[in-house]
Amino acid sequence: MALLPRRFLCFVLAHHFIAATACQEADYGWMIRHYCLKQFQLSMEDIGQRLWCDWEETVGTYGELTNCTALIAERLDCYWPNRLVDEFFVAVHKQYFRNCSPSGRALHDPPNGVLCPFILLPVLVTLLMTALVVWRSKRSEGIV
Repeated sequence: MALLPRRFLCFVLAHHFIAATACQEADYGWMIRHYCLKQFQLSMEDIGQRLWCDWEETVGTYGELTNCTALIAERLDCYWPNRLVDEFFVAVHKQYFRNCSPSGRALHDPPNGVLCPFILLPVLVTLLMTALVVWRSKRSEGIV
């Protein structure tokens, strides 16, 4: 009985080893750079650098890039995702999305009509409370 699980394990490991060695990583890396990345670069240029951080604008192009890398991996019998794909997408993110916030929106101050009350109200309350304490302390000095 113990022999059957060992044979199965060897078969599974051998299958993965053979499939992993079938992938030509050099060809795969070259193809994703020259086919997928070139098309992505053209699409990102069309979008314009100002909108690179707008996820609504880039999601389609990014999805096409992802699909392109997966299709080429399938054609070359490579696993997907793999180390090359991870390195490829890290490089893409460093080039195109390094200045983007995690939410995908550019952060900026709210309008003055919203910002001013949030600043002035605590300052005025602090001054009012300080004046009230000083006035109350002077009034109670004469009463003992």
